[in-house]
Amino acid sequence: MTDWTSTRYAVVDLEGNGQRPPDIIELAVVPITDGVIGEPVTWLVRPGSPITGFARRIHGISDAMVAEVPTFTDVEKEVRSALEGRVFVAHHASVDLGVLRRKLTNWEPGEVFDTLKLARRLRPDQTSYRMGALVAAFDLAKGLPPELRPHRATYDALVTARLFVVLASHPDGGPRNLDELRTTKPGGGDDQAAALF
Repeated sequence: MTDWTSTRYAVVDLEGNGQRPPDIIELAVVPITDGVIGEPVTWLVRPGSPITGFARRIHGISDAMVAEVPTFTDVEKEVRSALEGRVFVAHHASVDLGVLRRKLTNWEPGEVFDTLKLARRLRPDQTSYRMGALVAAFDLAKGLPPELRPHRATYDALVTARLFVVLASHPDGGPRNLDELRTTKPGGGDDQAAALF
């Protein structure tokens, strides 16, 4: 059987402007290759409409911070390159996927792993599956640069990558095989709010 480290992954987090439909203002992609977490690539993006007050209070990104940065169209080729040939990983992945499918014409990930669903199935002993609770439970923020903070794309993508590695490993540290990760089990509703778009 093939273990999970044989596949390349792109762990993704998006921050949005709070509008409906949401527009991307920050995007981070963290590669995992041969089971090793790589360096994140992050883009600040100028949206087509203003950032709402609610969204700004959550992630701290203001209209002024994105006034002079590229639009998504300007960075689309780089984003596609970061995702190409990699399995898509995100926490509450349907939210990030929905936004990216709108922004990336004719793009579709070959396979998706949702760390929220994986955590529920593989670590059923947790009292909460919100990212903040999982970061605390598995010490996922240890050693991260102090300037990184929750609800910013780089931080969230990095802790999601670390969470995925934890979930993809047996409690004794050995790697799970891909079939174990692909097994899905129907569950109840999510207790985590969608990403703050």
